[in-house]
Amino acid sequence: MQEDSSRSPSYTVTCEDYVHVVEFSPFSSGTAASLLAYGGNQYVVVGTCLFQEEDMEIEGVEFNVLRAFHHELRVDALAWSPESRLDRIPNIRFCTAAADRKLRLLTSDLQDRHEVKVMEGHTSYINHLVFEPTEGKQIASVSDDHTCRVWDLDGNESTTLRLRSPGISVCWHPEEAFKLMVAEKKGTIRFYDLVTQQAILSLDCGQSPLMSADWCLTNTIKVGAVAGNDWLIWDITRSSYPQEKRPAHIDKARLFKWSRANENLFATTGCPGKISSQLLIHHLGHPQPVMIGSATVGSGLSWHRTLPLCVIGGDRKLCFWMTEM
Repeated sequence: MQEDSSRSPSYTVTCEDYVHVVEFSPFSSGTAASLLAYGGNQYVVVGTCLFQEEDMEIEGVEFNVLRAFHHELRVDALAWSPESRLDRIPNIRFCTAAADRKLRLLTSDLQDRHEVKVMEGHTSYINHLVFEPTEGKQIASVSDDHTCRVWDLDGNESTTLRLRSPGISVCWHPEEAFKLMVAEKKGTIRFYDLVTQQAILSLDCGQSPLMSADWCLTNTIKVGAVAGNDWLIWDITRSSYPQEKRPAHIDKARLFKWSRANENLFATTGCPGKISSQLLIHHLGHPQPVMIGSATVGSGLSWHRTLPLCVIGGDRKLCFWMTEM
C-alpha cells in the first residue's frame, strides 16, 4: 500500500471542468466504440471511446464528444439505458440523480430531439440508480430516505421497497428482470423479487458503514462490497457472511466495482483525500492489489464493457487504467 508503487494512468482525456461522475455504457453501442458519459457541475458530456487495444491504428485512446447536455445541478449519479445505440438512428438515453432529490431521464437523437423527463418522489439524497438491463423500460434508485424505488419511463413509481437504513447501491440481475439487489448503509445486502416485492435472500457485512456494493454480472453468485477500510466478497450459494475480507485503503474505502471482462477482477477506490484518491485493482487469486493508481480529487469509477480497463474522473480529466491480465 505504498504510495511510491502507484502507477500513472494508461491513458488520460482532458475535460473542461471537474468530473464528479463517469460511466461507461455496459451495453453495446452497435459500433466498435464504447459510449461513455461524464458529469459535474451543471453538465453531462456524452462521447465515444476507442482504445489501441481494440484498434491497432489508434495511439492510446480516441475520444469523441457527441454532445454536451446542460444539467441544472451537479450530477451525483448516472446510469445508461440499454436502448442507447449509435448504429442506424442514433439514440442516447441515460438517467441522472442530483441533490434536489430528483431523477432526470434524458433522451436525445444527438440532433434536434432532446427530451428531459423529471421524476420526483425521493425525499432525501439519491445514492445510486440503474436501468433494467434487458429492455431498459424501468429504472431503480436508492436513497438516504430508506427506500428503493422502481420507475417506468413516464416517471411513474411502480414499486417502493422500504429499507431499514439508507440505500447505497442497487443492481439488476442481467437476465431476470424481476431480481434486484439492494445494499444498505448499515451493512445488509438484500435480493428482492419485484413480483412479490419480498426479500428472497440477504447478506451481512458484519460491519458498517457499507459504502458501495456490486453484483458480479458475469457470475451472479458473487457479490462484492466495501465497508470501513475493507473489501468483502460473498459467494451467495455458500453463506450470508463474506468468504473473503481484506483491508484495502488506509482511509475509508469509497467504491467497489467488478470488472465486466474478468469475473475475478475488481476495483476499489479510497475516499477522496485532500489531494488524491487511491485506486486499487484486485484479482481474487492474488493476496495483494495487482495495480495501484491515484487521481487528483478522483471520483466515480467504471469498467469498460469488454476490456480489463477502468476509468475514474478527476480535476479536468478522465484517467484510464488498463490491467494486464
